[in-house]
Order: sequence, then C-alpha cells, then structure tokens
Amino acid sequence: MSATPLPPGQPPPPPGADGAGGLPPPPGTDMTGICFRDQLWLNTYPLDRNLVFDYFALSPFYDITCNNESLRSRQIHPLDMSQLTKMTGMEYVLSDVIEPNLFVIRKQKRESPEKANPMLAYYILDGSIYQAPQLCNVFASRISRAMYHISKAFTMACSKLEKIANVETESDAAASESKTQKEAIDLKELKRIDHILSSLKRKIGAAPPPPPYPEGYVPPSSEQEKAPDDLLASEAPPQLDPIIDQGPAKRPRFQ
Repeated sequence: MSATPLPPGQPPPPPGADGAGGLPPPPGTDMTGICFRDQLWLNTYPLDRNLVFDYFALSPFYDITCNNESLRSRQIHPLDMSQLTKMTGMEYVLSDVIEPNLFVIRKQKRESPEKANPMLAYYILDGSIYQAPQLCNVFASRISRAMYHISKAFTMACSKLEKIANVETESDAAASESKTQKEAIDLKELKRIDHILSSLKRKIGAAPPPPPYPEGYVPPSSEQEKAPDDLLASEAPPQLDPIIDQGPAKRPRFQ
C-alpha cells in the first residue's frame, strides 16, 4: 500500500498548506454540522481502502499531530496497523469499509499495543466526509424531539378540552334558560287557575251553614264516639299468621 501519488518533480506539500491536513479544531468544537467534499480529487483518484486516508487528510477533520501523519512523513502507509500498534498517542484507523460507497474512520488514543480508547468517528459516504454524532448527542436530540411532540399533543388536547367545556357550558346555559321558561309558564298557569277559582267563588257564594239538630237529640261526645271503636277492637279476632295459620298443612284439600 502506498500514499497518494504526486506528479513527478513536485515535493509533498508541507503540513497546514492547501492540500494537506490543517490544524486540529479546538477541543470541544462540534463539527457535525459541516461536510467536506473535493470533487477534483475524486475525479483524479479512485476512492478505495488504499487511498481513502489520503482523501480524509484533506478535510478539516484531520489532526496533523496524529501518529498517521508521522507514518506518512516516513513514506509508510498511514493505516499500517503493525506500525501504529508500536506507537502511543492519537491515531486514525479504518474500522468498516463498503467499497466504494462507505468508509468509516475511527479516531482513538492508543495507550498500549492492546489498548486504545475510541474518541470520535467519521464516515465517508459517496465521497462526502461527515463527523458522526456522539451517542449522548443522539439521545439528547431524540429526547428533545419526543418532548416537543408530547408538548404539542398536550397543547392540542387542552384546546380540545376547552372546546368541549365551552360546548357543555353553552348546553347548561340553554338548559337553565329552558327551565326558567318552564317555571315562568307554570307561574302564569297558576295565576290563571287562581283567577278562575276566585271568579267561581264570587259567582257561587259561600257554603250554607249546616241544619240544626232535631229537638231532644244530644250529640255524642268524643269519648263516647271512641268507646264503640275500642270495643270493636277488643272483640276483633287476632290476625292470622301467613306461615303458621295459613301454611300448606292448614290449607283444605280437595279430592
């Protein structure tokens, strides 16, 4: 594997110049909103696993202080893992490849030949280079979007409930108005009946007094009127029990 071929007689460009990697972005800079594409390079060289790192080194995502740049300066392929595992510090490795459409490059910090801590990921999709968002940013974006839709749903539900409450208030007001109208009609009818009864009373007049008792008749007193009733109550037979006195054993049988 070799680096990108240069025209004969032309020295390799120095670091930081046009065509080579620039200075690394400041720490904490979010570069997920930018995209890099060099159509002239793509028209000149094929995009495969041997030349993809040279294309990636042209982008602003490339850090010239990495170990891969040290290998390039020594005319060694920058993705040679046999050389990268002997070094420590920042490096780029090619993690996944689907030629010629997709290339995934991982930025990591190597501490030993067996241990490397991943930091960022970049992918080259059809010649365009992007920085992959971090997992925490993906979760934050999805949660923010979900909260927006939930808030919007609650707002719509509140507006629907307000409309329903207004309709119920209007129906209650209409029912109270109809009830008031009915009560007013009943009062009118009551006044009309009172007027008819008073007019009839004036026409017929007062009831005549009861006729006098005949001579020699003595009206009974209240105690004498109650005495026959008490006597009848004492002489009345006791009430029949519906179960004991009128049960199936007491009923007559017809043969």
